[in-house]
Amino acid sequence: MEVTGQQVPGKFVQETHYLVYFPEGYNEDTSRRWPLVIFLHGSGESGNDLNKVKVHGPPKLAEKGKKFPFILVSPQAPPGMGWQTATLYQLLSHIKRTQRVDDKKVYLTGLSMGGYGTWEFAMEYPSEFAAIAPVCGGGDSSKAWRLRHIPIWNFHGAKDDVVFPEESDKMVAAARRHNSKVRYTLYPEANHNSWDSTYNKDSLYDWLLAQSKFEYKEINMAVSELKPLAGKYVRKAADTLAINLDDNKLNIIAGRDTFQLRPAAKNMFFIHPDWQLEIQFRREGGKVTGLLVLDNDQALYRKVK
Repeated sequence: MEVTGQQVPGKFVQETHYLVYFPEGYNEDTSRRWPLVIFLHGSGESGNDLNKVKVHGPPKLAEKGKKFPFILVSPQAPPGMGWQTATLYQLLSHIKRTQRVDDKKVYLTGLSMGGYGTWEFAMEYPSEFAAIAPVCGGGDSSKAWRLRHIPIWNFHGAKDDVVFPEESDKMVAAARRHNSKVRYTLYPEANHNSWDSTYNKDSLYDWLLAQSKFEYKEINMAVSELKPLAGKYVRKAADTLAINLDDNKLNIIAGRDTFQLRPAAKNMFFIHPDWQLEIQFRREGGKVTGLLVLDNDQALYRKVK
């Protein structure tokens, strides 16, 4: 029955179907937390039949009996929709709530459409992942700076005529401008199927499991090093930040909010270890000339005094 003339509650639920693999020993030690690998399939495996997800990559190997030392979650994209990062994030949050996941050991990989999804999901939620491994994918290279703290191992076939290797080239080049932990394997004779060579080797899984999620770590800095950073920084007339030194601590004032800046390096500061927000001070000839705020976007401020 429809009720007219007034507001009533409603609810829309989008189902996400997925395969999940649990490693041997998962049920025996209920205090242990386990690494998690999320695998994103290609466009050909979209739909409503989960068996299609088993045709490539880690879920194919798990179906054949391969033993993985991690939880493996392989969602299925709805037909014609591709990968939706907000939906994937909801799935990840659900898995972390309901399973014993080691939050510092969450990894993301995918092939073709899933390679694109890997880049996009990680760039949208960089604080979630310890490492990513896109295979024959691509993405928006202007957002690659968001992956500055995530180890990346990218794979592509040099003869790929479905997703051209230039798609990987531009993403890797953009990521490397901000990140020294980027690897790129280009198979010289491979066409679009570069995933068998990638997923059939234990070297990928060994590399993933060796990575842990980035955390800001505070270092000690002398007051003499902090003092030159204090001052007023302006981006636009109505967009001003003030940095002050109070009781040997550096604080940033933005509007009515004040936060302590904690040094992670001489020119790089953070506010909270769980926030992917950092302040990078810029210098020219040893003099502080500005700062860069890195959050969801990049904002460059110049120092005026």
